[in-house]
Amino acid sequence: DGLEIEAITMPGKQSGSAFSQLRLFLSFLMYCWGLADPACGYFLKNCTIRCNLSDPSNMKVLCYNRTLEVIPLDIPLKVSNLDLAMNKISKIEKLDFTDLSNLKILNMSINQISQVDDGALGHLDALQELGLAHNRLTTLSDHLFQDLANLSLLHLDNNLIATISSSSFQPLSSLKTVNLTNNNLYNMKEVQPIVQLPHLQELYIGSNRFTSFQSQEISNTSIELRLLDLSRNPLEIFRVTADVFPYLEVLDIAYCGQHGCMEWDVLNRSFLSNVNRLNLSGIEMSFERMGMVLQTVNSSLVHLRLHDLVNGSRLKIKGLTDIACQIPTLSVLRLEYNNIGNLSEEFLQSCKHMTEVDISNTGLTQLSEFSFRSIEQISALKLGHNRLSSVPKATRNLPTLKILDLSFNIIHKLGCSDFSNLTGLTQLFLFHNQIPNLQGCVFQDLKELRILKLGSNKILTLNDAFMNGLHKLDTLNLAGKKLSSIRKGEFKSLTSLKNVLLFDNQIASMEDGAFEGLVNLTELQLDSNKITQIDIRNTVLMGLPHLITLDISCNYITYVNDDKLDPPPFSHLTSLENLRIFSQRHKGLSHLPINFLEGLKSLLSFQAGSLNIKDLHPDTFIHTPRLWFLDISKNEFTALTPKLFHPTPRLNRLYLPKARLQSLDFLIEANLSRVTFLQVRKNDITAVNETVLQSLPALTYLDMQDNPFTCGCSDAWFVQWMESDNQTQIVGAGEFTLDLGLYYYISTTCLVLLTLVASFAYHFLKWEVIYGYYLFLLTPHGCQYDAFISYNAHDEPWVLRELLPELEGEQGWKLCLHHRDFQPGKPIIDNIMDGIYGSRKTICVISHRYLESEWCSREIQVASFRLFDEQKDVLILVFLEEIPTHQLSPYHRMRKLVKKRTYLSWPRAGEQTGVFWQQLRLALETKDGSAEENPILSGVQAL
Repeated sequence: DGLEIEAITMPGKQSGSAFSQLRLFLSFLMYCWGLADPACGYFLKNCTIRCNLSDPSNMKVLCYNRTLEVIPLDIPLKVSNLDLAMNKISKIEKLDFTDLSNLKILNMSINQISQVDDGALGHLDALQELGLAHNRLTTLSDHLFQDLANLSLLHLDNNLIATISSSSFQPLSSLKTVNLTNNNLYNMKEVQPIVQLPHLQELYIGSNRFTSFQSQEISNTSIELRLLDLSRNPLEIFRVTADVFPYLEVLDIAYCGQHGCMEWDVLNRSFLSNVNRLNLSGIEMSFERMGMVLQTVNSSLVHLRLHDLVNGSRLKIKGLTDIACQIPTLSVLRLEYNNIGNLSEEFLQSCKHMTEVDISNTGLTQLSEFSFRSIEQISALKLGHNRLSSVPKATRNLPTLKILDLSFNIIHKLGCSDFSNLTGLTQLFLFHNQIPNLQGCVFQDLKELRILKLGSNKILTLNDAFMNGLHKLDTLNLAGKKLSSIRKGEFKSLTSLKNVLLFDNQIASMEDGAFEGLVNLTELQLDSNKITQIDIRNTVLMGLPHLITLDISCNYITYVNDDKLDPPPFSHLTSLENLRIFSQRHKGLSHLPINFLEGLKSLLSFQAGSLNIKDLHPDTFIHTPRLWFLDISKNEFTALTPKLFHPTPRLNRLYLPKARLQSLDFLIEANLSRVTFLQVRKNDITAVNETVLQSLPALTYLDMQDNPFTCGCSDAWFVQWMESDNQTQIVGAGEFTLDLGLYYYISTTCLVLLTLVASFAYHFLKWEVIYGYYLFLLTPHGCQYDAFISYNAHDEPWVLRELLPELEGEQGWKLCLHHRDFQPGKPIIDNIMDGIYGSRKTICVISHRYLESEWCSREIQVASFRLFDEQKDVLILVFLEEIPTHQLSPYHRMRKLVKKRTYLSWPRAGEQTGVFWQQLRLALETKDGSAEENPILSGVQAL
């Protein structure tokens, strides 16, 4: 049945039997080849654990996107969150989740599940959230959700569900949210058992095949439902005849109806008196009925969506807007994806109580100067994704406005008065326009602005744009522009600024004092520019006493050696905690100066991957005693010195993938007693020293995937450690690959050589091999016959009329003949071997026919094998015909025998046969002496 790794114990250095060592080694090989299936230990073959086992109540196991076809068997029993999404699982079997009593969240979305055994989920008593979306379920059976009394959230969207059993949802007494969007439901009675659940609050049944919604099909009594999504159904009628939705707050009937004839029948307005959010986007309903809908929710509506109205002429949109704005409680109006074009003064004239208006994606090219004048309390105005070429005058003089979105337009200029009197504005979005420059007066009135996004424009220089105003600005996004330089004092007046995003520009130079005045700045992103080491100097990065995060990755910083820098570039950044310099372009950073990090006494995180660094000076981190996170992956180290880590006793997470490391022995004396996370995947590590892991007592996460590990007795301890250690998670331990190149080379070489030898042996020594095989099988016994007669069938008359009567009849010898003495049913070669080795002598009756016969040739070959093997005179050649030497040449073995030995010739016609028979009798009487010393036939004529 195979060895069980649970029983393996590591033999001591001075003790342990050879058997136990062999057993350990074989078990390790089984692991290497994927045959071992550990039942315990802190690693999973196809999953990753995202928390420490010391806190099992929050253990999260991630098995998503692993091409799994079945649910893994090695899931930890204490898991609370299990993610099996994006796999190829087709069935949930009854015992798949046995004993997972602590599981609270189970996500199996985006699989191929078409069948769930009854009771398969019944073991999950603590389950609160279940995701089965994007599968192939067609039916919800009676016992599908049995014993799931604690389930509160259920995702079944994007399946093929057409029928729901009446008792399917009965056990789900705690269910609050159900999503059945995009299925094949067509009868509203199918969802009746769901809405009767005592705590149900949200029901999503959009994108199904419902043609009508009538309250009597749902319930005759009031239910606690607060959200109902019926969007994208071919509804012909929406009818409520009783007060069954007293708590309903959100109603979504977007894109419902067909051919513009959906009916609306609500018997009493009070039946939907709590609805405060309504979505009528894209609905197939006449203008009059839409007016009726709005009148129904006249007393409670706060938020209205009217996106993408079908056949929505500007006049229709204007009419619906007027009706909506008469609702005294309405404060948010969203009109995206309608064809408005030009916004006149009258369009929103009735919307006096509105606080948020969204007119994005409406094809706006111009607005009346007084478009929003009537909206007295407007706080958010969204005009993004339109065709505005300048900031509209309509947005000026709106003192209550707090959020203005003008992103994704074609604005090509900003004027000094564009934002005049927007004294309350806190957020301004201008990204993705065509603004080429900024004037110093543009933002002067924005005294309360806190967030300014100007990314993805064509700004080349800042032109003192931030010298005036913006004293409360907190976040400035200038990413994705064409800025080429930062001059001294350009941000000087932005004393409240905390975040500056300057990534993805073309900044190639920064003057001394470029960030002067940013005393509250905590984050500075300068990545993806053209900055070189010349610009990374302490005089540029001065005046930033509270900077916490600095990103200068993806630039052109490089050093030719690791000599000290005078002065060091970050000497003033004493509060910096996060420094990112990875992926420098061209040739990479190449070298890290010995004092590069000097002054960073607060540094916690240092990301320096993909820099083409071959070595790090042992004193590199001497100035960063608080370092907690270190990423030096994708470099060219091959080896590191333990002294490198001595100044970082607090290091907790160490990333070293793709660093060309050949060994982890440098960790043994590195004093990294607090490291909990170690990633060394995709290196050249072939083995792990046991002392390495002993030197990391706090390690809880180890990723060593994609290393060329080899299997050997010296590495067998690693399997035992993975099994027995319950502290450290070994990521992908079941997927470790082995470097079997040498083994493959040796084995294939041997196989090729064996094939060649076998081919040559078959070609040149085929019958020698067969002879040896049968000789091995031959049972030793005494001679049964005096002579075995080897002859061709055409010479059988001579044998029967001349040879047989003389030798058996006259002389009294016992002969072995084919037709008489071969055992029927026995292989021919077996009979030949038995006949030759069962006789004292072999008489070969040679003629032209004999030489042409395959089996006769085999018989003389076997006889000659015996002659040469036993070195005895056992072969007698009798020629019935004269055969010249040149005719014997093709028969190499025959010619060799004739040249070395004497032979007998049958007399010609008319000659006497007495001498022939006398010589043959003498040959048969000769003892089995040496063939070379036998003189009996010395007087016989030789060819």
